[in-house]
Amino acid sequence: MSERDNTVSEKAQRSNRVIAVVCLAFFASMVGAAYAAVPLYQLFCQVTGYGGTTQRVTQYSQTVLDREIKVRFDANTAGGLPWDFKPVQRDVTIKIGETTQISYKAKNTFSRPTSGRASFNVTPQLAGAYFMKVECFCFTDTELQPGEEMDMPVVFYVDPEIVNVPELKNVGTITLSYTFFPLAEGKPQESAATGGQLNSNTDADTEIGG
Repeated sequence: MSERDNTVSEKAQRSNRVIAVVCLAFFASMVGAAYAAVPLYQLFCQVTGYGGTTQRVTQYSQTVLDREIKVRFDANTAGGLPWDFKPVQRDVTIKIGETTQISYKAKNTFSRPTSGRASFNVTPQLAGAYFMKVECFCFTDTELQPGEEMDMPVVFYVDPEIVNVPELKNVGTITLSYTFFPLAEGKPQESAATGGQLNSNTDADTEIGG
């Protein structure tokens, strides 16, 4: 083989190695992106309120407007969780910026201990960025003994900045909805009575405005 052919062959091998390294790096980045997608999406929702995700704060509002808004409360169970879960009151009318405490109640109607975890959302979804929760029971593992009933408080306020959002300035009602799901180890409740269907324990609707 001539010297020229050897040179061409070496260049081709180097080129193939570069392509292989680039492909491996691309594959690794895609795998990393897949693992990061869920927490990044959750962070995005928490920061922006996307999908009706509410905001968590550690202090009360310093501003209360002379304008009222109604907040409705919705309660559901899913996955066969045998709990009687409902809001203590269907709705409250508060001033925007006023810190308010309400409660939900959950009762285990099964003959054995069962565990659940609640997720939540707000409608209209855009209002999630302005629904500030100081205290709540969401994303906390909760176990109830047979027949045990638990009071679950929620402390919140509606951020006064909501009145400066063109899409929300005329909204008169916000709905806060919680859904309790069974934990993985809580399999006994699947034989309880709900057959894995989503059950609403309140007649509060999720219409917006008005």
